[in-house]
Amino acid sequence: MAPFGKIYSYPGNFRVDRAQVVAAFNGLEVPLAENFKVRVDNQTPEFLAKFPLGKVPALECADGFCIAESAAICYHLARSGPKKDQLLGADTKTQSLIDQWAFFAETELVANILPPAAMVYYKIIPVDSTRYEQSAASAERALKRVEVALKDGQKFLVGDNVTLADILVGGGVFFAANFLLDAEMRKELPNVVAWAQRLAALPEFKALGEFKLLETRIKS
Repeated sequence: MAPFGKIYSYPGNFRVDRAQVVAAFNGLEVPLAENFKVRVDNQTPEFLAKFPLGKVPALECADGFCIAESAAICYHLARSGPKKDQLLGADTKTQSLIDQWAFFAETELVANILPPAAMVYYKIIPVDSTRYEQSAASAERALKRVEVALKDGQKFLVGDNVTLADILVGGGVFFAANFLLDAEMRKELPNVVAWAQRLAALPEFKALGEFKLLETRIKS
């Protein structure tokens, strides 16, 4: 089968990993564009003609359709295959719950994970202890919301199967496990841990890698 499209990004971008999990559920192949150099190739007139902000990740489909913004890419991939109803919901209330978690993933979880990531994981900005602690506290607050949603034996965030909600939120949780979600924080999040391990065991989640059990969070 020919690739559904290609994603422009830098290697190791968890936002791309989430998109590839969605693609895996729908049997779509969406590899990274080969030999793509961030801050070089995404500033060319050719790239900007397709993606005017020059942001990555960006998806170019085989039919020429182009779309940016990582959550929008995931939605497009979810709509483009046989698992559409499972991933996005078959009725309006289920769809709205999935949308709620999608917005939550971007505004409450990822937005608070990224500042510590930039400081101690990517090391692209100086460590600001005050901002780090504020972001870590906000990320923990968001994770406790996920913990509540998974109480009483609930296996997935919406319904009885994996949906886009699990993929978008899970992508952030898996990423945070590399540097922030340590043993101390996990004590308050047993349901989140069990859920993440459940997702990690699914073959479609291979792109996210293992769910790491970090002992102590990275602060420098």
